[in-house]
Amino acid sequence: MPNPLEMSAAAIADAVRSGRLSAAEAVEAHLARVRSLDGGLRAFVAVREASALADARAIDERRARGASLGRLAGVPVALKDNINVKGWETTCGSRILKGFRAPFDSTAAERLRREDAVLIGKTNLDEFAMGSSTENSAFFATANPWDPGRVPGGSSGGSAAAVASGMCPVALGSDTGGSVRQPAGFCGVAGLKPTYGLVSRYGLVAFASSLDQIGPLTRGVEDAALVLSVIGGHDPKDSTSSPRPAPDYGPALQEGVKGLRVGLPKEYFAAGLDPEVEAGVRGAVEALERLGASVREVSLPHTRHAVGAYYVIAPCEASSNLARFDGMRYGAAGTDGSTLSDAYESCRGKGFGPEVKRRIMLGTFALSAGYYDAYYGKAQRVRTLVRRDFDEAFKEVDVLATPTSPTPAFRLGEKSADPMAMYLSDIFTITANLAGTPGLSVPCGLTAGGLPVGLQLLADRFREDLLFRAAAALERERPFPPERRRPPRGRGPSIWGPSI
Repeated sequence: MPNPLEMSAAAIADAVRSGRLSAAEAVEAHLARVRSLDGGLRAFVAVREASALADARAIDERRARGASLGRLAGVPVALKDNINVKGWETTCGSRILKGFRAPFDSTAAERLRREDAVLIGKTNLDEFAMGSSTENSAFFATANPWDPGRVPGGSSGGSAAAVASGMCPVALGSDTGGSVRQPAGFCGVAGLKPTYGLVSRYGLVAFASSLDQIGPLTRGVEDAALVLSVIGGHDPKDSTSSPRPAPDYGPALQEGVKGLRVGLPKEYFAAGLDPEVEAGVRGAVEALERLGASVREVSLPHTRHAVGAYYVIAPCEASSNLARFDGMRYGAAGTDGSTLSDAYESCRGKGFGPEVKRRIMLGTFALSAGYYDAYYGKAQRVRTLVRRDFDEAFKEVDVLATPTSPTPAFRLGEKSADPMAMYLSDIFTITANLAGTPGLSVPCGLTAGGLPVGLQLLADRFREDLLFRAAAALERERPFPPERRRPPRGRGPSIWGPSI
C-alpha cells in the first residue's frame, strides 16, 4: 500500500479512484498523525474522527459499486474555524461563539465534499481572523512545526501548521490581509489568496467583507491549483462572486516560464527586510531568470501608504460586521445587569478578546460623525491609488515577485505587546487584498537557523494561471527538499514522531 503521508492530494485522489489506496486508509493515516502530533502543535480546535471515517468508508463503498469519484477522492481536508460546516461548531477562535453550531454549509465546504474530499476537522486561528501569529485565539496558541517556540503565522496559523506537519495534505484558510500567505511562508507550504470574488465567501464568517477571500494551503503548487479549480467559480449565494467559472489550472503547471516577465517592486526590498529573507527571494528570482523569464525592477509608489489605509478599512468593516454578535442571536448571552445595554456590554466585554476590541474601537471611531471622510473616505482613495499602481505594473510585467514577510517566523510572545510591530508582519501582503489581486506564497529556502523563507508571487486579477506557471517551474527547478517539507527530526522531541 502506498504511504498516504508521503503523497500529494492529487496522488491520494488518483490512488483512491484507481483502488490502489482506500479513502479509509488515507484518512486513518492522517488522523493517526493528528493524534501523534497535535497535542504539542495545537493546530486543531476540533477533530471529527468518527464522521471523517464514515465519509471515507462511504466513498470506498461507492467506488466498489463502480461509481466514478471526484477530483479530491479520499483527500483529508481541514478547515479554518471561521468556515461553516453544517452541524459543526464554528467559534472563530472566540469565546463569544463558543457552542454555536453552523446551520448550513459554506459553499467551499459543499464544493469540497462534492468532489469527495473528506473533512477531518477545524483549525485554530486568531480570533475572528484578526492577527498575524495565531496567538490571539481565545483558546490556545498554535506552535510552528519547524520550531515549537515560534509562531506559525496568522491568522490561518492552525491550517498552515496542520499541512506543514503532515496532519493533512490540504487545509482552507481565509486571507484578509495576508492570513493565508504569511503563515504559508512561516511554515514552508504553499498558500494562495485568490482574486477577490473567485471563491465564494458564503459561509465564511465576515471580518472585512471587501477584503476577505478563502484560499488553500497545500504541500505543493499542484495541489493548490487543484483545490482552487474545485472551490472557485460563480456562486449565486454570494453577491460579490464573479460570474467567471473556475478553469482547470492543471495545464498552466507545465507551461514553464520562458518569456514570462517578472517584476521586482523596489518598495518591497527596503530597510527592515531580513537579509536571509532577501537572499532567499532573490535566489528564487535568479532561478526563474535562468529558466527563461525576464526580470526588471518596477515601482508601486503608494505601497508606503497601504498599511495605514488597510488598518482603517479593515477595522471599519469589522466594526460593522461584528455588531451582529450581541449575545441575543449568536453565541454566549450576557448575564450582568438588568437592561439590554447591560446585556450587550456583558456579552461583548467578556466574549471578545483584546485585539478584536481594539479593532472594533478603531473602526467605530473612524466611522463616527465628523471623522468618516477624514479617515475611511481617505483610506478608500488610497486604496484606489494602490490598485492603480498594480494596474500600471501589470502593463509592464506578468507577475511580481516579493518576500511574503519581512522576517522568518518570530518567537511566541515576541510581538504580543506591540500591536504595530505585529501589524507590520503583513506589510508585503496587504496590498493584494486592497487591490483585489491574487497572491501565492511558496517556500524558497531556509535560513541558517532552519526556518522557511516564503516567496510571494502576485499577478493581475483572475490570472492565477500565471502564478501557478511561475511557482510550478520554480518548484521543479529548486524543489523544497522532501526531507524538509516535514520539519527536521529532533527540533521538537516532545512533538515529532517518526519522520515521513
